[in-house]
Amino acid sequence: MGGDQTRIGSWLARGAGALLALALAGCNNSPWPHDAAGENTIYTSMIENTPRHLDPTASYWSNDTAVTYQVYEPPYGYHYFKRPFELVPKTAQQVVAPFYVDKDGRRLPDDAPADQIAESIYEVPIKPGIRYQPHPAFAVDGAGRYRYHAMKPEEVANYDSPMDFKHQGTRELVAEDFVYAIKRHATTRITTPIFGVFSEYIVGLREYSEVVKKADAAMREGLDPASLDKPFLDFRRWPLAGAVAPEKHLLRIRIKGKYPQWKYWMQMTFLAPVPWEADAFYAQPGLAEKGVSLDTWPVGTGPYMVTEYRKDRRIVMERNPNYRGEPYPCEGTAQDKAQGLLDDCGKPTPFVDKVVATVEREGTPQRNKFRDGYYDLEVYERTDTGKSYLVEMLDSDRVRADYERKGFNFPQYNDVNSYWIGFNMLDPVLGWGENVQARERGRKLRQAIAIAIDWDEYSQIFPKKAGTTAMSPLPAGIFGSREGTPEGVNTYTHKLVDGKVVRRPIEDARKLMVEAGYPDGRDAKTGAPLVLNYDFYAPPTPERKPEIDWVVKQFRKIDIQLEVRATDNNQFQDKVRKGKHQVFWLGWNADYPDAENFLFLFYGPNSKSVSDGENTQNYQSPDYDKLFLQLKTMEDGPEKQAIIDKMVRTLQEDAPISMGFFPYASAATQSWVANTKPAILVRDHGRYLKVDIAKRQASLAAWNRPVWWPLVLLAAVVLAAWLYIRGALRRRERMNARGELLRT
Repeated sequence: MGGDQTRIGSWLARGAGALLALALAGCNNSPWPHDAAGENTIYTSMIENTPRHLDPTASYWSNDTAVTYQVYEPPYGYHYFKRPFELVPKTAQQVVAPFYVDKDGRRLPDDAPADQIAESIYEVPIKPGIRYQPHPAFAVDGAGRYRYHAMKPEEVANYDSPMDFKHQGTRELVAEDFVYAIKRHATTRITTPIFGVFSEYIVGLREYSEVVKKADAAMREGLDPASLDKPFLDFRRWPLAGAVAPEKHLLRIRIKGKYPQWKYWMQMTFLAPVPWEADAFYAQPGLAEKGVSLDTWPVGTGPYMVTEYRKDRRIVMERNPNYRGEPYPCEGTAQDKAQGLLDDCGKPTPFVDKVVATVEREGTPQRNKFRDGYYDLEVYERTDTGKSYLVEMLDSDRVRADYERKGFNFPQYNDVNSYWIGFNMLDPVLGWGENVQARERGRKLRQAIAIAIDWDEYSQIFPKKAGTTAMSPLPAGIFGSREGTPEGVNTYTHKLVDGKVVRRPIEDARKLMVEAGYPDGRDAKTGAPLVLNYDFYAPPTPERKPEIDWVVKQFRKIDIQLEVRATDNNQFQDKVRKGKHQVFWLGWNADYPDAENFLFLFYGPNSKSVSDGENTQNYQSPDYDKLFLQLKTMEDGPEKQAIIDKMVRTLQEDAPISMGFFPYASAATQSWVANTKPAILVRDHGRYLKVDIAKRQASLAAWNRPVWWPLVLLAAVVLAAWLYIRGALRRRERMNARGELLRT
């Protein structure tokens, strides 16, 4: 029995030790290494998966920008603080104005009429001395030969990333790299989402694409079309008339006609330089199969470079040692100055050494890590994550006290994006109709619906997605917008009462329903109820269902029955391409801060179901289209404002959409992260952010103190169990065979 007791006691001791060790480990809830808080690193998250494309020619999704705008540098960028948005040079020495020539190549005056301008020519001086990040594509041996441009298959097998190569190299950025980047938009190898726009304006690009297509087909003849390995497509072989580098640091781009908006494209990563060496390096057989490509390992001149890429797990970016340290901006608004956002004026950027972005598939752990202090920015590239926290603070005094104690920062600004409910103008009920009478019926029906949909109510019911009720498609901050002024009121849906803007009463909508031929929601001729389809671009999950139900309720106000046809986005896109949609929800993030970028969404030739453009409403108005063609070529000024006013008034009257709302921008950041000003258009914010390491360490220690009482309770339970078992064993030792306790 003594041996049993010893063994059991030993077992209990070991079990208690193991449980104690486990409990102690559990006291630290940090998802990062123990010394991570002391590093000059930003920790943040990515939603659901890693970016789809990091190749600047292919990248067009907002979650790509967390990487692309930190690694790549187009010629221009936006000033971080100024509003309205202002272009500033990035790799260019200055933001240039084009000069104009006629069809014979003769130079025209700057104020020449648009119909005389055959080409707009941009001559962009590139800053000398800019160097690419270290990368094996640039590595050369003593004789100047590229070390890694002709690797054998057995050599490729040794590498899983560019970081694995012993030799790294660099070279100076030259104007020819921008020319090469523009030419790449003609490729058949990768997705090129903006080729249609570029080929419309860049001289010779459409013809260039035919040359490239034929050359590519000849190179791949006889090869397995499914193979990831493709021969190097060297765009230097074929000249492009619309993009040349007449000097080492001079980029010349020729644009058809007059297109003032072209300057904004030059701040997007579609115009970021691409070195031919990177294309040649990644084209080597075997690398694509290992996931080593420009889509996963970008090559740029920006402040950061990708040093770790784990698909759907995390991406790490570290300071580019070759970055030149562009100075922090010194100008901004009075509010920026008051908030201390200009305190780092003139200091070299970036301030942070590393950015670690981890994939989060669920919202709850993502938010918990932010609330515990383990994410410095909840989502690096999102500008809307702060709104839900602001709502929680309004709903609960306890939550507000906790968030204020922790000093969370949820700055809120108006931004340049929008959401609306649209109507398919090709639909026989909602659309233009076959004659004047049908057109007028459809217009009155749409106007009635536009009155009934109360966007102020939406913002009250769904404050996490709230914004300013829109009177037009143009948000404040865009030249031509009249939002927030008496002149901007949409008098078809609102009116001024004692100087205040109020929505028209539902009786006005019911009157329009009668005039449209649908009294009480029934066809005046047949008596049949009016039933419309609501095509939503996402499944009706429990999270989305309240919003869908709200839309149904708005139509019910004027006795319209709304059938919900929610699908995934791919099915929705297929439906709208075929013109099978009726009522739908849609949103738009500005590509650039110009009225044209919003008003082109209603330009007839851009109709989604006709030409696969971005006009999902299929709105086609000859008067509007004529005005739009004038708008495209106009510089900001009184004449352009007058054209915009006419276009907006036409849209308000025709009501191809219920104008919707402009959501607020509000990111979620910790108090120790300085210099944050969220904006959809400003994507290169990484170089401006700064971390107060000491404050982070102190906050994490205060917010995540170990809870010891479970350990004390565990120890007490183990001790009680040990004492009980020890006593039971001793009693057994003192019993005889009949179970009688022997006296000692």
